[in-house]
Amino acid sequence: MADTEWVQDFLNHFRTERGGSVYTIRNYEQTLRDFTGWHEKERGGLPKWTELGREDFRAYLRFLSRRTLSRSAILLRFSALRSFYKFLVRRGYLEATPIKNITLPKAGRRLPQFLTVEQMRTLLEAPMAEWESKRKRSPKLKQTFFLRDAALLETVYSSGLRVSEVCGLRREDINWGDQLLRVRGKGRKERLTPVGATALEAIKHYWQNASTLQKDASPVFSSDAAGSKAISARVVQLHLKTYLRRAGLDAGLTPHKIRHSYATHLLDAGADLRSVQELLGHAHLVTTQVYTHVTTERLRKAYNDSHPRA
Repeated sequence: MADTEWVQDFLNHFRTERGGSVYTIRNYEQTLRDFTGWHEKERGGLPKWTELGREDFRAYLRFLSRRTLSRSAILLRFSALRSFYKFLVRRGYLEATPIKNITLPKAGRRLPQFLTVEQMRTLLEAPMAEWESKRKRSPKLKQTFFLRDAALLETVYSSGLRVSEVCGLRREDINWGDQLLRVRGKGRKERLTPVGATALEAIKHYWQNASTLQKDASPVFSSDAAGSKAISARVVQLHLKTYLRRAGLDAGLTPHKIRHSYATHLLDAGADLRSVQELLGHAHLVTTQVYTHVTTERLRKAYNDSHPRA
């Protein structure tokens, strides 16, 4: 297999066998394309992946460092390259990865952004407030897709879902009696997670208003009138910006910030870290521990602001 075919083989493997998200695959593809472009310009030809050594990647790191890239962007690129080389080693194309003993910039710890409970409540009410505002100018405007967006936001906040997970929900994934969702997370891992009565009622209200398909495999949240096509993450992001503005919040916040809010509010209310880890679908506890810093920092601020001898 030619070197260029290895890249496509790697991307196909990650897409089909590993169940990688579209965002991860896009990042891997872009990284390998960028590295190839750099190699062509600096080395005068396409990279021969099995002949590259540690010094080649150190030179690439120096090149990235001279650009206005953040530390996290550089780390992301080397993570993609490492994954590619691990794939080549597993396939027997070479014995060891050349990306080792390379000192990378340390990533700073960034605390996740989140909304307060009151801000979250305002955001959840925003889709219907947006509809009420628009129908004054267009009295015949249907509320179906506003109901959909309201139900979708309720579900994300109720169950702490990633945007890809909520877009991938099918009708058969809802256990109405036990109030559970079957969620397909990263790497095609499935988990059961609780969903609140408010979110379920919002979904019912949306379905009753929409003339959509009633099949088990139909998406919970659809982008078309027939109900056959699942809403995309891009549409969710675009609509969220509108609702954030309606709620008087930062329109730059992403759907993932609702997930952050979910985790933070659970911990604030006394949930234990292990339970939150399982609810979020995190493979490692250390990923969940960042939320303890959020709550601890807020407690420290409250203490410093309030205690007379702080």
